[in-house]
Amino acid sequence: MAQVDAGNIGVIQDPAAAAALLHPVRQSILEALREPGSASTLAPRLGLPRQKVNYHLRELERHDLVELIEERRKGNCTERVLRSKAYSYVISPETVARLAVDPEQLRDRFSSSYLTALAARTLRELGELRLQADRANKQLATLSLESDVRFASPETRAAFGEELAAAVADLIEKYHDSSAENGRSFRLVVGAYPHPKSKEQGGRP
Repeated sequence: MAQVDAGNIGVIQDPAAAAALLHPVRQSILEALREPGSASTLAPRLGLPRQKVNYHLRELERHDLVELIEERRKGNCTERVLRSKAYSYVISPETVARLAVDPEQLRDRFSSSYLTALAARTLRELGELRLQADRANKQLATLSLESDVRFASPETRAAFGEELAAAVADLIEKYHDSSAENGRSFRLVVGAYPHPKSKEQGGRP
């Protein structure tokens, strides 16, 4: 029985599932269940009574965070072998419903709040799209770019931003086709922020 692929990322959209995921014991169980296991195999590994592990497994199964792989007889008992449905998890901002941040409500497009709101919306929308793609058994078409750049001064950073914006605008003008009947719109998000592990800047903002 194969372990969960490291590229399998679960996006949690249900508040109850998020609450179940945040329980420290259940996180340990999900980590262990990257490879199939049962309450009897997990209990000694986690140092917990089998009954307690069983309880947490039922809660995880109720919130669709684990899946049943097989059932096998052991004497008078049936051993249920389960596996985590994802290798890693992220919690969508959708779980806080009306408190979720909306970039359209923010006026300062150059603020960290706006970039945070864009990231939150991206995570929320990607979660929805991944679910739709999984249900249709299709691949979700995406594009990701990531790089580090070190600016000598605020002036060079501003100049880079202006050139990047102009280059993106030229590409959009070149490839955008509003008349394409079978075309599909994609959301493009570009952002930059100070590297959080920058030793050169001593971690300053």
